[in-house]
Amino acid sequence: MAIDETKDFVAINIAVLTVSDTRTAENDTSGDILAQRIAAAGHNLAARDIVRDDAALLVERLDAWIDDPAIDAVVSTGGTGLTGRDVTPEALARIEGARDIPGFGELFRWVSFNTIGTSTIQSRACAVVARGTYIFALPGSNGAVKDGWDNILAEQLDARNRPCNFVELMPRLKES
Repeated sequence: MAIDETKDFVAINIAVLTVSDTRTAENDTSGDILAQRIAAAGHNLAARDIVRDDAALLVERLDAWIDDPAIDAVVSTGGTGLTGRDVTPEALARIEGARDIPGFGELFRWVSFNTIGTSTIQSRACAVVARGTYIFALPGSNGAVKDGWDNILAEQLDARNRPCNFVELMPRLKES
């Protein structure tokens, strides 16, 4: 990471969404990892929830967070695989005004390849920006959330990262 030490760190408000039919607050280890890393980076954990694998419920939760001015970004974990219950990418596609960030999924699979090899092809990790809010969808495994946060999001959600980062674009996300 190329940090510009002349710039100030900017804490943003990040919500964590776990997408699962089986995870609870007691066993949501991937959500715990994200919450811990968000706090350790100096950001604010603005909200946290677990929603079952149901596209309509996901859209409802995400729409509420997108419209909440106290939330700048959402990082989700789970629902990005290939099975019939994995509907996170489909839910993101249904969000009004969502614009794909295709490089996120591509970069995630490249990073993940170094950890799990060709098994990364089974991931549909993706990201969108919708009505001024970033949404990053990571797979549900602990390793995947570590790869996604440590190797992509920690840098891109740091306003000091150069040559560019997601935070510096936030004031302009609602331009038309």
